[in-house]
Amino acid sequence: MSEPSPRPPGVELLEVRRLRLVEAAPPRMPPEDRLAMDRVWDEAVRDNPSLFDGPVVACAGLDWDGPHSLVLAWARTTYRFHGLRQVPGANPGLSSLFVSVVQPTDDGSLLIGRMASWTAAPGRWQLPGGSVEPPDDPRPLDVAALRRHAARELAEETGIDVPLGDLPLWLVLRGERGDVGVLFLAPPGPASPLRERFDALVSAETALGRDPELDRIALVRSRADLAALGGPWADYLEPIVRRYAAPPAGAPRSVAAGRERLGAHRGGDVGFGVEDAQQQAE
Repeated sequence: MSEPSPRPPGVELLEVRRLRLVEAAPPRMPPEDRLAMDRVWDEAVRDNPSLFDGPVVACAGLDWDGPHSLVLAWARTTYRFHGLRQVPGANPGLSSLFVSVVQPTDDGSLLIGRMASWTAAPGRWQLPGGSVEPPDDPRPLDVAALRRHAARELAEETGIDVPLGDLPLWLVLRGERGDVGVLFLAPPGPASPLRERFDALVSAETALGRDPELDRIALVRSRADLAALGGPWADYLEPIVRRYAAPPAGAPRSVAAGRERLGAHRGGDVGFGVEDAQQQAE
């Protein structure tokens, strides 16, 4: 599947009004790459025993099939596949696929969270969201399924429940290393209730003896806000904050117009791209 265009440096923000998902076969892997991948994964598990090699969906390609209409090819794999990023000369043939929710406040800030110390990206600031799991047959993987997954991640990570009908598709992004994210936009809300829901979630998880996936949240409106937090942030975060704060002329914040490529802070490249790929082993 062809690329939408030659890829420049930085993060791509793609306005998509129609997104179609098609399943593809995973690429063949040379035996030496598989051995190297397994070695990287085993080392990662030794460093972080909470990692679990469960099923996950990866992006096998993106292709425009009309104005603002994108086809996303996806393949079934497991989390260890992303370890190939750490193997010099290896070509994974797949990219991480994740969903996120852009949760604004009434004053135009965006809610972000910091990954807890036990996760695959400790200390990294990012939007609420996570990797995509393959559907149970015969259910399709489509935009509705991605929306359900994004809403569930938002609730699990922040305690914020948003009706599915209030989560329109906003943007598709492609990170500096090829990671693909599908972003849904939640309606703005007052800041205080959002913080209260997160605090209530943390209290409930702690009472049950569980460590929350996000150990902090923050509300940001600019790069200066991000820098003041300290620590790395996901490569897409600054471009998304900037896009929401200053949408293209004539477009409301909830509807991005055109296709934009923006440079990004590179400090967010932590781990090997599984983001919140880790799951507690049952």
